[in-house]
Amino acid sequence: MRLHRNLVFTVIDSILAIFNDGEYADKMVARALKKDKRWGSADRKFVAETIYEITRWKRLYAEIAEVKEPYTRDDAWRIFAVWAVLRGYTLPDWKYFENTPVRRIKGRFDELTKIRKFKESIPDWIDELGLQELGKEVWEKEIAAQNQQASVILRVNTLKTTREKLHAILFDLDIETIMPEEYPDALVLKERANVFMTDAFKEGLFEVQDASSQLVARLLDVKPGMRVVDTCAGAGGKTLHIAALMENKGQIIAMDIYESKQKQLKLRAKRNGAFNIEYRIIEGTKTIKKLHEKADRVLIDAPCSGLGVLKRNPDSKWKLRPEFVEEIKAVQQQVLQDYSKILKPGGKMVYATCSILPSENEKQIEKFLNSEAGQDFTFIEDRKVLSHESGFDGFYMALLERKNK
Repeated sequence: MRLHRNLVFTVIDSILAIFNDGEYADKMVARALKKDKRWGSADRKFVAETIYEITRWKRLYAEIAEVKEPYTRDDAWRIFAVWAVLRGYTLPDWKYFENTPVRRIKGRFDELTKIRKFKESIPDWIDELGLQELGKEVWEKEIAAQNQQASVILRVNTLKTTREKLHAILFDLDIETIMPEEYPDALVLKERANVFMTDAFKEGLFEVQDASSQLVARLLDVKPGMRVVDTCAGAGGKTLHIAALMENKGQIIAMDIYESKQKQLKLRAKRNGAFNIEYRIIEGTKTIKKLHEKADRVLIDAPCSGLGVLKRNPDSKWKLRPEFVEEIKAVQQQVLQDYSKILKPGGKMVYATCSILPSENEKQIEKFLNSEAGQDFTFIEDRKVLSHESGFDGFYMALLERKNK
């Protein structure tokens, strides 16, 4: 396996921006892939996967390379050399790799991977938190699963096609997919491919959405003709799924605090052919009060730590802070208290997070049900999805019903 100079330079630039400047890995990958139009699919794959890999294993590689933040350009080359040696590359005769201690790198790797925080490349505080909340056996399996490369999962847009038809369309494009039984709207790619370049994507036949995330809208039990409020809609992955399940009949009110997110959702909705969505920016309590007891269904896709989706966002473990996790718990309880009032008596509500921590999940539901507002609700069921069990993202979702007066 040979290393190509222009590809490696792109990786070095990208990891320095992610590690030192706080740039997001997905944005840096997207930017990197636009750098040279002459790159073929193998070049693009190398750049994208190497950026994600080095980001994922930053702590382990930096420890082996004996470098500390903020990283100089020389430090980044040392980290890259560790990655290359451990991946079995023969280092080319470049000045950046002079005096690279190949045997020492392999020895240090064997030594450090006996210690969990290095083996799984995680900050001490996340390791301690995971251990405390999940216990040693579950945490070790889960963090190992979160360090695997994420699969590409599509959600079929049933407003425009069926799963079988899309499976066949993609097969004709040499994109092979699997139809998992427990996820009726999902197609899992056998190999990674740039699905966004296909006509099928441009025509709105699918969205990219993890299989665990696809369970949320189905748990909400929506029916055509209902009034549904998605209180934290964001760019609208679950909103669009709800629109498809409602067959475009009824009304979905997609709420968010960010106008930029709603602009993205509008573009996606147009491509999807979803036209029963109304957009509302949350400007304060008045926006919520206007909807009190007006919805048949309410989705609270709550802001969270994101500790269930580290495989998809490996840089988030370096950006996350312990104080943020504590602050977000207060926000989660507040949105439960505020947005639950939107539900009609007899209506159903789903609270969901992409976290694996009980303190953000079942404990929040427990706290809500024990509060004054929660007295009006009945717990129906919940689902705790762990990555090491499902093979997909870690997620939590709870279904509650508002009692009839």
